[in-house]
Amino acid sequence: MAEPRRREILSYLALKERPVGDIVKWLKLEQPSVSKHLRVLKDVGLVHVRRDGRRIFYRTNAEGIRPMHEWTSTFERFWTQQLIRIKERAEKTNKEHA
Repeated sequence: MAEPRRREILSYLALKERPVGDIVKWLKLEQPSVSKHLRVLKDVGLVHVRRDGRRIFYRTNAEGIRPMHEWTSTFERFWTQQLIRIKERAEKTNKEHA
């Protein structure tokens, strides 16, 4: 997930299944580059693939994304606590100087 293009792909696929051609157009990248990113996302279980004749469709795998979401929520709680502490210090400083 460190690769920004892969995050963009997941965001684009979040609302609905899409064919590879749509992803290529949206990202404005060459098809082989998009295919490489999609292959990585598929290999790690973050997207599902469906073939319909010659067309290939991708969609996010919510169950695959769940562990990543749970892990990042730890950091969300950390930053929320940090912001609360900053606010409390600022309010204390304001009261002392008032």
